[in-house]
Amino acid sequence: MNAGFDLLAQQISELGLGKSAGRVSSVRGGTIGLAGLADHVGVGDRVRIRRQSGPPLDGTVIRIADGDVSLLPDGGTDAVAIGDAAVRLDRRTFAPGDHWIGRIVDAEGAPLDDMPLFRAGPARPLETAPPPAAGRAALGDRLSTGLAVFNTVLPIASGQRMGLFAGSGVGKSTLLGQLARGMAADVVVVALIGERGREVNEFIRHTLGPDGLRRSVVVAETSDRPATARRRCAWAAMAVAEHFRDQGRSVLLLVDSVTRFAEAHREIATASDELPALRGYPPSLVPLITALCERAGPGLEGAGTITAVFSVLVAGSDMDEPVADILRGVLDGHVVLERAIAERGRFPAVDVGRSVSRCLPDAATDEENQMIGQVRRLLGLYERTETMIRAGLYSEGTDPELDEAVRLWPDLDAFFARRETGGIGDSFDRLGVLLRRMRNRPDPHPG
Repeated sequence: MNAGFDLLAQQISELGLGKSAGRVSSVRGGTIGLAGLADHVGVGDRVRIRRQSGPPLDGTVIRIADGDVSLLPDGGTDAVAIGDAAVRLDRRTFAPGDHWIGRIVDAEGAPLDDMPLFRAGPARPLETAPPPAAGRAALGDRLSTGLAVFNTVLPIASGQRMGLFAGSGVGKSTLLGQLARGMAADVVVVALIGERGREVNEFIRHTLGPDGLRRSVVVAETSDRPATARRRCAWAAMAVAEHFRDQGRSVLLLVDSVTRFAEAHREIATASDELPALRGYPPSLVPLITALCERAGPGLEGAGTITAVFSVLVAGSDMDEPVADILRGVLDGHVVLERAIAERGRFPAVDVGRSVSRCLPDAATDEENQMIGQVRRLLGLYERTETMIRAGLYSEGTDPELDEAVRLWPDLDAFFARRETGGIGDSFDRLGVLLRRMRNRPDPHPG
């Protein structure tokens, strides 16, 4: 009973007794200048403009300078006139809880699935500092993923942060859905940033499915939403994940995609007159992305963990474009999806040779590391000579190790596409059988 009164008292204390008001002083490009609000708002606050004709227009404060406030509106600036009244809005409280599991919300915590969503806990800030570095726990045990390639050669440990780099149409969303359904976790949090509305619905209904949604919280802001909302989507999903981590739970966070998060920030930075520097991206993008990623991972000793997968859209497999380059430097590994692999029908289209998991070798036993090393060595040998093999210039018997790689390749390629119903041990048992069978095959050129 006392807890209920405490919550009610906190909610009452958060209610504003009045709203600060100002006036539209200028309309320039896609931004609106406001006078009379500089002392009453902060960057990120929400403001409503009461147009003389047409419905009210909401926006977000992006700049305050010399007594003037710059507002980035949620829509166009049509019918906005000098002198229109501008009123600061109370921020919606963001208070995730267990009742959010199985639900779809926007970046402000409002439900998107046509069902009521009541507040049941204290509010959380969307932007927070990561846990102190010296007090954080180490990475935990390997997690079963439901996919053979991640159970073996690309393991994911509890609290690890991985990047998923892919172009469009190579199975990125499908892979995220498989991880959401099959990866070991107490709660799954999915951020869908800047996706088309149809794709959001398709991901939830078919890719994630009822079984995946049953243990998930989906935070979505579609492509038609304002840049401020799309950027806030990543922070909101991270805040949800932190809520469950603070309860001691194991959380899987899937962010799709950091590229659209960066594009939303670029729109906001351009509107606030920040000059571009990184191939059109503003300099503030680097600390923005690193701050987001650092919030994931293990919590303090005794708390839970956030195992995170951040997806990146890479045009033409350009791994040196700014967003991909920033992420590779701060994450604990990266997975590359290759279009050529997808085009020949192998999914997930993981390019194992270009992918790295930095939880190795500690996350595997000596025997498992030996198997992983053998697979990578033979795989690299095959890929370096694949063009020559396909051109018919390779003669079997010239190089015994290359012969092994060629014989192993079809079975290994099929193994990388395998879905697992068992655990990590079962996956390594199958990989061990495959390697032993390859070694025991008769030499086609004896003597």
